[in-house]
Amino acid sequence: MKTIVIAGGNSGIGRQAARTLLADGHRLVLLGRDPHKGEAALASYGGDADRASFLAADLSTHDGVRDAARRLLDQHESIDALVHTTGVLTTTESRTADGLHPFFAVNYLSRYHLTQLLLPALRHIARPIVVMMTAAIPPVDGADYTRFPDFASFDFAHDRKPVQLANHHYAAHLTRTEPGLAAAVVNAGAAKTDILRDAPWYMRAGARVLGPLVFDSVETCARNVVEAVRQDDWTTPGYWGKPGRFEQHTPITLDATVTQRLVDTSRTLTGA
Repeated sequence: MKTIVIAGGNSGIGRQAARTLLADGHRLVLLGRDPHKGEAALASYGGDADRASFLAADLSTHDGVRDAARRLLDQHESIDALVHTTGVLTTTESRTADGLHPFFAVNYLSRYHLTQLLLPALRHIARPIVVMMTAAIPPVDGADYTRFPDFASFDFAHDRKPVQLANHHYAAHLTRTEPGLAAAVVNAGAAKTDILRDAPWYMRAGARVLGPLVFDSVETCARNVVEAVRQDDWTTPGYWGKPGRFEQHTPITLDATVTQRLVDTSRTLTGA
């Protein structure tokens, strides 16, 4: 039995991954902002819910991440796997309490911050696993990081790539600096989940019209996450770009100097 933490496990793809991993017999902790969604997720698991718990957490702020990590470490000496499925899809200019754009704060920095704080528990396991879910972004160099991390006057079309690709760089950093740890990035695919609630009207309208034709099922989108946690023989750091196709694995090979610069900036922002 593994102890698995799923950030964003109270809805969407994270909730489906949790359902499958609970059915395997594992013990889960779900993190999410909405206690009502957390309670609903637990109730939907039937008899398996006795191996699951929900922890309300706002991972969009430094204080929220620190509080979640403190409570997790108080309750769990060791953690086998940490899965990040949290995400926001917003194209407008806004700022968190820390002065950061929420797309950056949630879709990358919270993953770095929470993982760093939970490393003491992950290090108790011979092969701990960290999985980060992003939009489809292959692990190739070439993103423009001149606006990282402030992203002043946020430009979704320009700034999406460096934020998402930072997950790949962090996976490479974890593999290089944490002996035995396996780190992966998984393409979330196209599934109709709550992430669309903050999307522009034209994206929501397109989802309603084209959804039945272009969307993957939530089960398909969750499969690579589940298999990355289940299996112990994949090469790290790795990327799964095709939802549901765990056999299609791409090694992450990126410029180490860029990786170090992004990690140094993340450490300065969070203190972790």
